[in-house]
Amino acid sequence: MKHDPFHPDSNQPFLAHIMELRDCLLRIVLAVLLIFLCLAPFANEIYSYLSVPLLKHLPENSTMIAIDVASPFFTPFKLSLVCAGFIAVPIILYQFWSFVAPGLYAHEKKMVLPLLIASTALFYIGVSFAYFVVLPLVFAFLTTAAPAGVTVMTDIAKYLDFTLTLFFAFGITFEVPIVTIVLVWTGVTSPTQLSEARPYVIVGAFVIAMFLTPPDALSQTLLAIPICLLFEAGLLFARFFIPKSHYQASDELEGQFDVIEKEENKN
Repeated sequence: MKHDPFHPDSNQPFLAHIMELRDCLLRIVLAVLLIFLCLAPFANEIYSYLSVPLLKHLPENSTMIAIDVASPFFTPFKLSLVCAGFIAVPIILYQFWSFVAPGLYAHEKKMVLPLLIASTALFYIGVSFAYFVVLPLVFAFLTTAAPAGVTVMTDIAKYLDFTLTLFFAFGITFEVPIVTIVLVWTGVTSPTQLSEARPYVIVGAFVIAMFLTPPDALSQTLLAIPICLLFEAGLLFARFFIPKSHYQASDELEGQFDVIEKEENKN
């Protein structure tokens, strides 16, 4: 029987995928909302914990301030919602995995699941690095750099935006090893080509840091250097994920060169 693209049943697989995607998105939204409802009663405590890196370096008798009338109420709840998204990252990645897994081959499934787990761990490591290492160094530098006669009193909403920018920047850029491995695994590039592009990667790391971090040289450097180191780590591990087709092509090419060399020797 000839396939009729206009037959109602022909659209069923596509509609089934759309419905499955909708269910995955609804589960993600529901998970974030449930986590947010659990965190909401502790919104002020969560914000107090977030403000520790700054408060440790503020001058004596100096505090944070709230410029907008509603900031003391909405800012902690905004932080709680973002924290709910951070905590729900494993759930989000699992829903992504459950959606794409049916369309993958067995060897691809064995690869994708460890990569998802590793990407989750690297995201959390990046956020932790920003909180425990970068923020204390940045605030120690910025508070001491204030001109004489200027009292450092940061607005709570602007402080939240500043820290969240750093968290997202470091969380995302710590995925560099995963991106490197995937590029090699899918055959887009090779470890040799990536090694040759190292100077461009270093320049690109500082350019990316310039756009993702606040306009101070310290935070930009603290982001660019980990990007370079993570690129080297990804390049190291990517050598274990070179596709078999790449080896086969290399063997065939090497065999062709051997044949040509033997013919030249005969002549």
